[in-house]
Amino acid sequence: MQPSALLCALCALCCGLLAAAARAGYSEDRCSWKGSGLTQEPGSVGQLALACTEGGIEWLYPAGALRLTLGGPDSDARPRIACLRPARPFAGAQVFAEREGGSLELLLAEGPGPAAGRCVRWGPREGRALFLQATPHRDISRRVAFFRFELREDGHPELPPQAHGLDTDGACRPCSDAEFLLASCTSDFAYLPAVIRGTIHGVAHNTELQESVITVTAARVLRQTLPLFQVGASGGQVQASIRTPLRCGVRPGPGTFLFMGWSRFGEAWLGCAPRFQEFSRVYAAAHANHLHPCVVALD
Repeated sequence: MQPSALLCALCALCCGLLAAAARAGYSEDRCSWKGSGLTQEPGSVGQLALACTEGGIEWLYPAGALRLTLGGPDSDARPRIACLRPARPFAGAQVFAEREGGSLELLLAEGPGPAAGRCVRWGPREGRALFLQATPHRDISRRVAFFRFELREDGHPELPPQAHGLDTDGACRPCSDAEFLLASCTSDFAYLPAVIRGTIHGVAHNTELQESVITVTAARVLRQTLPLFQVGASGGQVQASIRTPLRCGVRPGPGTFLFMGWSRFGEAWLGCAPRFQEFSRVYAAAHANHLHPCVVALD
């Protein structure tokens, strides 16, 4: 066999072994992948594809790089939002989003810091791909780069920033009247607390996760697309925890609010929270002018 032919055969064998190793790491439903960089050639790029809207990646002893396509090859070309949440410590790799034109946007970096999530919005002409690159280390200690992902359609780009991801720019600003109305129709939950003073029972701040958790008791859930809130055994009241970025500086206070928000990784995240009287005024004015995007039963 000629040297050039032998070299081609060896390259083909290496590529085949890498592909086989990648395939072996898929979960049965092909929503998650677990693999080791010890089976990967230095400098190589493994190709992965996950067709589910939720899943996880666990890369042990990262080496070389991985290119991960989300949503499957048959996904439509509508804009999508992908949110990632790393487990800490996230070590041995960085995660980038591929953008149009081949540029890369850093989403996750290794380190012992807070396990805050990051989101990216892909346009209709972008490929919904993540690029995982191993970071060089001199020692061979055990490192694991693990994160969960969620992929959803971005059907309402006009929604407030809170709807598009975790801890996004603008997440702490108040919603406009138009955003109030749209959020009441499209949020994963619309949540009316009991009409009493002290509706917000408390706010706990988690500096490690950089989150604030608002505890409320509600008499009525207007709508929820996911079972985020469960009715208690006595009194029919609902206990709920709603999260918001720590930097927003949420504090407990009196009053009745209409909580609206979105689910991220099975947790409720705050979107808009107007006082109930304020939302009622905005909704009544929009209804009178036939500008309300949906019917909200506030009685």
